[in-house]
Amino acid sequence: MAAWRQAMELAIGEQDLVAVAAIARSRTEPASRVERARMLLAYREDPSFFAVGQAVGVHHQTVQRCVERALVYGAMAALEDRPRPGREPTISAEAKTWVVNLACRKAKELGYPHEMWTTRLLARHAREHGPVEGHACLARLAQGTLVSILNEQEIKPHKVRYYLERRDPEFKQKMAEVLCVYREVKLIKETAAAAKQKPNDAVAIVSYDEKPGIQAIATTAPDLPPVLGRAATFARDHEYKRQGTVSLLAGIDLLTGQVHALVRDRHRSREFIEFLKLLDAAYPAHTAIKLILDNHSAHISKETRTWLAEQPAGRFEFTFTPKHGSWLNLVEGFFSKLARSVLRHIRVASKQELKDRIMAAMDEFNRYPVVHTWSYKLDQAA
Repeated sequence: MAAWRQAMELAIGEQDLVAVAAIARSRTEPASRVERARMLLAYREDPSFFAVGQAVGVHHQTVQRCVERALVYGAMAALEDRPRPGREPTISAEAKTWVVNLACRKAKELGYPHEMWTTRLLARHAREHGPVEGHACLARLAQGTLVSILNEQEIKPHKVRYYLERRDPEFKQKMAEVLCVYREVKLIKETAAAAKQKPNDAVAIVSYDEKPGIQAIATTAPDLPPVLGRAATFARDHEYKRQGTVSLLAGIDLLTGQVHALVRDRHRSREFIEFLKLLDAAYPAHTAIKLILDNHSAHISKETRTWLAEQPAGRFEFTFTPKHGSWLNLVEGFFSKLARSVLRHIRVASKQELKDRIMAAMDEFNRYPVVHTWSYKLDQAA
């Protein structure tokens, strides 16, 4: 007759008991640690492997092994997985380092036509050249193993992440000048709001830029409308015909929300001067017109400077954004809105139709003008 199994007394220190209880209630700890913590706590209340196994939902031998480990190594150590021997790694640390260093070079540097590595190409290169470099363990390197090696070091040689190098040594100074203009806009608005009046016409502040390369694309077959119960969207033939491109020259009055725009085939100095003439005609003669714009060659060309010199003193004032600082120009947000609404999926029969529809969109925007506001880093403006 089998002897009765004698219950083992499990003593857990006060500090460990608090920690085990917290783990047993945790929603973020690994499930294995939570389960073992519950087993230890349940066994302290009822020292029966069978009863605890039924309560927790595990085999009684699992409970017994957990309790025995707690008695030998301590309660906290019993919650952890025991190390398993496994198979000795076949790829040495030196070989992994060689592979990682290889991944940090471009494939084209080693004579391949590829600009960047693919994991398949990198694995093949390691198999072919690793043994020659003294890493015989790489002779049978699998693509999946290579990916694991790279993931350990968080290296992804097949991907490119773009960055923007700040090439303008006067970036901060120019940014401060732009922010000062935006601060002036804010003060004018606040003054007008306090007086319950519209901003006066002493100054007009316009955010200006060009949007070149707007494609005039024509369909080769009619679009098919949605059909109830059969087609939820418009259907369009995948073929199309290019009709050329146009450029939009646009500026937003930051005090009124009024959009001033021209659509031309190009955006040279002559088109920019035409836009300036448009602004000149749009505002009273005594209004100082301040423009925020980038350093495009047309904005600083000899033709533009000659035309500006012929204008009354103080009529036009330019504030240039720093190089690679187009995000400082509010009109970029307007262009984004235009691209996402009017220009999205647009199809036209000719360039002239595209020009007409863009100008019609400008009229629509001006029917419901939106006064754009800049707030980022505005408190840093002097």
